[in-house]
Amino acid sequence: MNIIAVVVTYNRIELLKRTVRCLQQNKPVSSIVVVNNGSTDATAEWLKTQSGLTVINQANVGGSGGFYTGMQYAYQAGADWIWCMDDDVFPRADCLERLLQHAGREDIGILAPRRLQEGKLFTHEFQGYNLTNPFASMYTGKLAKQTVTGPVEIQGAAFEGPFIRREVVGKIGYPNKDLFIFCDDTDYCLRTVQAGFRILYVPDALMDKEKFFSNDSWSERSKKKKWKRFYQVRNSTYLSHHYGRNWAVRYLRGFNGVAGYILTALVTCPFTDAYRWSDIPKLWKAYRDGIHERLGIMK
Repeated sequence: MNIIAVVVTYNRIELLKRTVRCLQQNKPVSSIVVVNNGSTDATAEWLKTQSGLTVINQANVGGSGGFYTGMQYAYQAGADWIWCMDDDVFPRADCLERLLQHAGREDIGILAPRRLQEGKLFTHEFQGYNLTNPFASMYTGKLAKQTVTGPVEIQGAAFEGPFIRREVVGKIGYPNKDLFIFCDDTDYCLRTVQAGFRILYVPDALMDKEKFFSNDSWSERSKKKKWKRFYQVRNSTYLSHHYGRNWAVRYLRGFNGVAGYILTALVTCPFTDAYRWSDIPKLWKAYRDGIHERLGIMK
């Protein structure tokens, strides 16, 4: 069985080293592909010294562009399964072994591991899509609200360890690289389910996840993550517009989301520098780009 692991990295060399070490402990990974999204730290230099890795260097095209490139390489290299992850998750030594216990089911398109953050359960996986009610979340049956002790079927998982069958890629293609960051994993899972494949969450296949911003105040954390919020607004609006089954979902759900961020900016601007007045038109533009399905790197 040809199993190719794909790791997308950007400017996190120490985390990348740990991810690679963890992957090297998992058997039987056939090869490890590292997609370096234009890192400006010492990542490129370190990768040159690693004889056991396949390295693809490219401009920073975001997580979605990184997984597009890595999955394309793995598929063309004949991978039977493609194991995708960012550089901030660390599969335990028996993670792959646990996943492979369920790989014999031909109806399973993706196997998803369980992630732990500082030893505590970390999950955004969910069991269904709400494409009809604009006043409710797109994600239904969230595992975070459940006690899961055995494998359970889901319909959405993050690009933090999904183990993807070759036939899925052959049928639906690669991630949407124009999303840049955020929602590319949801989009890929939705396409997988619509193509007739099942996604299975395997809770005894464990990965550890790095925790960021733990000592930051709300204002500091918001400033660091703000640039991602514009992509979050645009891409979540895009998903609702592209897959929504009625007018209200296609237009109103995204509006509800951006209104919350604009209200936060209006309330907090006079008191903190987490948001600035100039962020409000940017948020509105992100919403409009989403409903017009204008993707790519945001200007």
